[in-house]
Amino acid sequence: MPSSFAIRRWLGWLALIPLASLADGSMTPQPVVKLGTCPSGYSTSAQYCIPGPRARLALAKRGRCPSGYVTSGAYCLAGSQARPALPKIGAACPGQSHQESLILAVPDLARP
Repeated sequence: MPSSFAIRRWLGWLALIPLASLADGSMTPQPVVKLGTCPSGYSTSAQYCIPGPRARLALAKRGRCPSGYVTSGAYCLAGSQARPALPKIGAACPGQSHQESLILAVPDLARP
């Protein structure tokens, strides 16, 4: 049986699948898994929220919304200046090594 860490890691990667369209810079709204009330501009269809004609890109909210996004229930909705965003898994952003994330997160204490 896989460890709970392996399962969480696998689920984290699985969560990125719906966001694969963002890799090309697309900001086209896509259906999202329903987490409570659907975000503004979306309607309920079974366990999903389906974007309407005026819907903006919605991401499941994990902590604070990225720059350029606003909160709508359990989601972050893209604003007019939003850029594509991926959920952060662990301490590092996708494509960033753990060591790089530590360097960016820890202030330089040697400077006066």
